[in-house]
Amino acid sequence: MSVPADEPGNVAHAIFERFLHAGECQEVLGCFGELCQQLGLQGSGLQLYHSLKAALNYWSAKALWSKLDKKAGHKVYDQGKACASTKCLVVGAGPCGLRVAIELALLGARVVLLEKRDSFSRNNVLHLWPFTIHDLRALGAKKFYGRFCTGTLDHISIRQLQLILLKVALLLGVEVHINVKFEGLVPPPHKAGGWQAVVQPSSSPLTHYKFDVLISAGGGKFVPEGFKRKETRGKLAIGITTNFINRHSRAEVEVAEISGVARIYNQKFFQNLYNKTGIDLENIVYYKDDTHYFVMTAKKQSLLKKGVILQDKADIESLLSPENVNRDALLSYAKEAANFSTNYHLPELEFALNHRDLPDVDMFDFTCMTRSENAALVRDYNGARLLLGLVGDCLVEPFWPLGTGVARGFLAAFDAAWMVRRWAAGTPPLEVLAERESIYQHLSQTSPDNTNKNISQYSIDPATRYPNINLQAIKPSQVRDLYLVGIAEVDHKRKSDNQLITAASGDVYEELLSWCQASTAGYRGVAVTNFTTSWTSGLALCALIHRFRPDLVDFDSVDTQDAVRIHQMMLDMAEQELGIQPVLSSIEMATMTEPDHLGLITYLSQFYEAFKTSPEVEEVSKKPLSPHGTRGAILFLSKLQKSRNLTRKRTQDSAQKDAEAKRSHRDTEPPRERAGENSDACYFCGSHVYILERASAEGRFFHRGCFQCQRCGATLRLGDYAFNEEDGNFYCSLHYPNLPGMDLSRHETPALPDLGDADAATDPPLDAGSPCVSHKEGAPGPLQPTPAAPQQGEEPGTEEDAVDAGDVEEQELLAQPGGDAREEEGPGAEPQRVAEEGEENGGRRKIILTPLEKLSLSTLNLTSEAEPDPPPKPARLWLQAAPEALPAPWQGQDCWKEEEEEELDMQKTLEESDSEEEEEKEKEEEGTDLGIMAELCLNLGKEDMYSTCEHTLSRRAREAHMKRFCKAQAIQRRLEEIEVTFRELEQEGIKLEKLLRDENGSPADQQTQWTNQLLYLVQKKNSLMIEESDLMIAVQELKLEEQQWQLDKKLRSYMNREETLKTPEDCRAEQETLAQLLKVVNERNLLIHIQEEKRLSELRA
Repeated sequence: MSVPADEPGNVAHAIFERFLHAGECQEVLGCFGELCQQLGLQGSGLQLYHSLKAALNYWSAKALWSKLDKKAGHKVYDQGKACASTKCLVVGAGPCGLRVAIELALLGARVVLLEKRDSFSRNNVLHLWPFTIHDLRALGAKKFYGRFCTGTLDHISIRQLQLILLKVALLLGVEVHINVKFEGLVPPPHKAGGWQAVVQPSSSPLTHYKFDVLISAGGGKFVPEGFKRKETRGKLAIGITTNFINRHSRAEVEVAEISGVARIYNQKFFQNLYNKTGIDLENIVYYKDDTHYFVMTAKKQSLLKKGVILQDKADIESLLSPENVNRDALLSYAKEAANFSTNYHLPELEFALNHRDLPDVDMFDFTCMTRSENAALVRDYNGARLLLGLVGDCLVEPFWPLGTGVARGFLAAFDAAWMVRRWAAGTPPLEVLAERESIYQHLSQTSPDNTNKNISQYSIDPATRYPNINLQAIKPSQVRDLYLVGIAEVDHKRKSDNQLITAASGDVYEELLSWCQASTAGYRGVAVTNFTTSWTSGLALCALIHRFRPDLVDFDSVDTQDAVRIHQMMLDMAEQELGIQPVLSSIEMATMTEPDHLGLITYLSQFYEAFKTSPEVEEVSKKPLSPHGTRGAILFLSKLQKSRNLTRKRTQDSAQKDAEAKRSHRDTEPPRERAGENSDACYFCGSHVYILERASAEGRFFHRGCFQCQRCGATLRLGDYAFNEEDGNFYCSLHYPNLPGMDLSRHETPALPDLGDADAATDPPLDAGSPCVSHKEGAPGPLQPTPAAPQQGEEPGTEEDAVDAGDVEEQELLAQPGGDAREEEGPGAEPQRVAEEGEENGGRRKIILTPLEKLSLSTLNLTSEAEPDPPPKPARLWLQAAPEALPAPWQGQDCWKEEEEEELDMQKTLEESDSEEEEEKEKEEEGTDLGIMAELCLNLGKEDMYSTCEHTLSRRAREAHMKRFCKAQAIQRRLEEIEVTFRELEQEGIKLEKLLRDENGSPADQQTQWTNQLLYLVQKKNSLMIEESDLMIAVQELKLEEQQWQLDKKLRSYMNREETLKTPEDCRAEQETLAQLLKVVNERNLLIHIQEEKRLSELRA
C-alpha cells in the first residue's frame, strides 16, 4: 500500500523507510536522528521506543512494533523495570556488543554504546545456529534485510548483522556514539561520585557519563584491567579470507555453497587441488551472501612455494607481516582456490573492496586461541561498585572453522544481561560473580546438540537455554579474588607451574615397583626386585599379562629357553590385544642393562595405567579384564590397523600380476631392514630417540614428528596409516601403492560433496578438479572449466568407492550377528537375493534386508523420484508425510529417532516463525523489493519438481554435513594442541633423561626425584595418547559417515532410474554399491559398540 502525498506524517514515513533500508552505519544513525527530529522526540531507553511507536502509526512500522512488543513482553524483563535504575556502558558495536545492549535496554537500563569506528566494513560471513536465526527473526531481522537466511545455508555477513542489530538498538533507545575510543576507567574521586570512562576525543560528552556496569565487547585485543587470559596453542595455522563481488546473476545463484570440507575425512579433494594448482589446504568453506565469501586454512610450505610468503621465519608475526607477504600472489592464491572449489562455475570473479578500498583478502594467524579465565569481576572504590563483564572475542576467541563465534557470542550476551539483572535486583556481589562463573563453565562446550531444543523459549534466563545447569557449581568463597577493592595493582603474571616439583613429592617409582611385585607374586620363576635383571627372562612380563588376561597367555607352557622369543611374543600380544605400544625391542628386553631400565619403567607404566586396581595376592583372576579408562581406544585402533594391513596385503596379492610392471621402478632401491634391535635410533632419520619422544608401529621405533607419509609428507597416526612391507615405507591411505583406484582417473567422481541441488543424485556430478598425477607420469593438463563427461556405461568412482568402503574386512574385528555368513557367501550374495526377488515380482526390485540391516539403514536419506510425489501439505504437516516418500524397505519403520525428532522440533519452530513472517508480509507485498524477489525466484526455480519431503531431506543432509565439518575441525584443532603438548613434554623429558643417564653420578635422592618427575611426564604422555586415540576413533567415524553419504547418494542415483533403462552394468554396480553401503553401516555400528564398551569400562573403573 502507499501513503497519499498530502497525508500528514508521510515525511516521517519516508524517513522510516530510508532507515529500514539504510546500508551504512552513518546512514542509519543519520536517518534515525532525522526521524526523531521530524517527530519531535527526545530521550532514550524504552521511553523513546514507546514515544516513537505512538508517533509513527505506519503500516510498515506496525509489523515491527508487533515483534518488538512481543519480545519486550517476556516476563524476564518485568515490563522494562528489572534494571530501571541501572546505567550501563557497552564498549564495541560488534554483533555481541549490540546484542547485549539490546537486552539491557529491554531490561529498562540506560544503555550507552561507544564504537571507535564510523563504518561497518566486515564482509566476512557468519554461520548461524537455529536459535540465533529464531532470535534474530524475533527482533524483526527480515524487516531490515529481506534476504535473511534465504539461501541453502544459514548464515549472514557480519556487516549486515551489525546493521540489523544497530537499527533494533536505536529503536529501543540505546545511545550510540561512533568515533569514540575507550581508553580506561576513572574511579570515583569521593564517596558520592561514580565510575567514569577515559575516552578519545576528550571533548566527547561521554567523559561525564557515570555508570555502574561496564560490558566490554571490544574484541580479543581489548580486555579491561583485572581479567587474566589463558592461551591454547596448536600447530601453525594460517587462515585466508576473501570476498568476491556477488552480482546475483543466475549463474551465481546456481553454484552450490560449501558448508565445509576438511582434509581429515576428504583427503582426495585436497590432493586433487594440490596436484592441479599447487595449493595445499586443510579445509575450505564457501558462503554466498552479499559477497561470495571463502575462508580456508593454508599450509605454510604451500604459501612459500607459491610465493605468497617471501621468506620463512620462525616468528609468526614476522612471517605474516606485510613486508613478508606478496599481495598479488596472495590474491592469485585465493582466487585459484575459490575457482577450483566451485568447479570454475563462478563467472568473472572480481574481488570486493574492504574499508581501505583494497581487495578484500586477508591472511591471519590463529595458531594461538585465547580466552579469559573469568567472565566478570567487581571493582569497589570509595564505596562505589562497578560490575565489569566480557562478551564476544574478548571473552572467548572463536575457532572460526567451527562456526561458533556468533552463537556462543549471543549466549554470552544473554548470560551477561542475566548477570546485570541479578546485580540490579540487589543480589550480593559474590553471589552474582559465582553464578556468572558457573554459567561460563558451560560456554565452550555448548553446541546445538547439547542446548535446549525448544529454542522458542530461550531468554536471558540460563535455565531456558542450558539443560540441567547448576547455577551454584562455583561457590561465592571461590570468587573472592574477583572482588577488587581500591586501586590495588593487578598481578597479570601467571603462576609458575610447579607440577613437576609436586609430582616429585610422591614416590611414583616405588609405587610402580610395588604394583609389579604384587601383580607377579606367586608365579614360578618370577621375583621382581628391580627394573633390570628381574625382567630379562621374559617370565615376569608373561606373569603380568597372565594376571589380568589369562586367556591370552598359558604361563605353564612358556618355553623359558628363548628369552628374546618370549619377549617378542609378549610385546606383540600387549600391542595387539591390550593396545600397549612397545618402548624397547625384544632383544633390549632380554639383555636388560642399567641404561635401558628407564625404557622398561616407561613401558610398564602403561600396564599400570591400564590395570590400576591392585590384584589380590592369593587369587588369580579367571575372568579377562578390559583395560580401564579409554585405553580400549588404543586397542581398537591397533586391531583396526592390523585388519587394514591384512586387507591391503590381500588386495596386493590378488593384483600382483598387474602390479609387477609398476613395481619395477622401485626395485632399484633395496628395502630397509627391519629396525627391531635398537629402539633408541629413529627408523626414519637415524637420530637418537629419547624415551618421551619415542613412538612405534610395525616394530619400528621413531620420533613422532618423523612419522609421515613417504609420498606426501602428511602426518600419520595410529589407526590411520598404511605400511608397505616390500619397501619398508609408511603411507597415508590415499597414497598406499599398488591398490586399484589409487591412480585416479581424470573422470572420477568429485571428492567434494554437492549439497546444493535436490537433483544431484540423479545427474552424474562434474569433476571437482584434476586427479592425483605423479610427476613421473607427466604434468597436469591445462585448467578446463568444463571437465569431460564419463564414458558411456561407466559409473564414475566405482573402483575407488570399493576400495574406500572395503578398508576393514577382518572377520574377528568386524563380526556382527549374521555377519560371518555374509562374509562366507561373498559380496555378491546379498545383491543376488535382491535380483531374484525382482525377477519373481516382474517389476521394481524389492530389497530384502535383515532386521539388523533395516535398523542400521533407518536413518539413511533415500528417496525415489519414480514414485508419485505426495500432494503438497501445509508447513506444519509435512513431517507426517515424510516416511511415505521413502522406498518400500524403509516404509513403516521408525525412521525418526529421538535425536532426529529434537532436530525437527527446532526446524518446526523456525518454520512457525517463517509462517508469522509470511502473514505479516501479506500486508506489505507492494513494498517488497523486486530485486530480492527475483533472486528468490532463481533460488526456488526447481522447487515444483520435488516434494516437500525431498527438500527436507536435502536440508537435513546439508545440516549433517555442516556438523561433520565442525566436528572434524574441532578434532583437528585438538590433535594439533596435543601435538604441541607432546613437544613440550618431550623437551622436559629429554632434559631429565640426560640427567639420569649422566655417568658422573648424582645423589640417590636427586636420582629418585628425577625418576619420579620423568614418570610423571610419562603418565601425562600416556593420558594424551589415550585422548589422541579417542579422537582418531572419531576420525574413523567421520570417514565412515562421509563414505556412507557418498554411497547413499550413489545408490539413490541408481534407484531413481527406470528399470527398463538400466544396463546390466548398472544392475551390477547397484548391487555392489548396496553391499558396500551395508558394510559401512556395520563398521559404524562397531564403532558405536566400541564407544559404549569404553563408556561402561570407565564407569566400572
